[in-house]
Amino acid sequence: MPYSAEHKEKTHAKIIETARILFNRYGFHKVTIDMVMAEAGLTRGGFYNHFRNKEALFEAAVSSFLMGRGARWRSEAGIDMTDLKPEMAQHMIDAYLSSDHLGDLDGQCPMIALPTDVARSSPEVQNSFQELLNAMVWLFENSIADNENDHRQKALSLSALCVGGMVLARTLPDSELAEDIRMAAQDTAKQLMDAKAF
Repeated sequence: MPYSAEHKEKTHAKIIETARILFNRYGFHKVTIDMVMAEAGLTRGGFYNHFRNKEALFEAAVSSFLMGRGARWRSEAGIDMTDLKPEMAQHMIDAYLSSDHLGDLDGQCPMIALPTDVARSSPEVQNSFQELLNAMVWLFENSIADNENDHRQKALSLSALCVGGMVLARTLPDSELAEDIRMAAQDTAKQLMDAKAF
């Protein structure tokens, strides 16, 4: 008896989330299809019923973050996407540049965990990554007070501080410098949010 469409959809989602976590932990090249399927409790043969290759799975894993783990993360941080105002941008800065986020390798944003892998990937994977960045920029841009001059420029700068600060901090695990970088990025982002002229 064939599996139902609902079962196939749940299996598909399980493969994606399992892969997202493994890619975060080990990077694209160290993760194999066998690893993903074993961790998901599935057989390798079923993989190709869902994805044409590992690169397609990588694209899906990066793309899934925004409305999957990322949505849960935003909710936990008190970010209300229907009520964007300066407080929401502050919540984003505080949560994104937090020590909790830095320490949560499995739940970490792909923009922190996977930038070099994405840079070497297909245009489709890079587009998925860009969607994440665009979403962050959009959140900042639409949370900045209306009397600000250049919302876009400030939003891009805030996004660069958030992602860049965390990428550097992640490369220095268990180092005082990692914490110094994270805190410096957080402090500078907050100052930039508070700055009236930009």
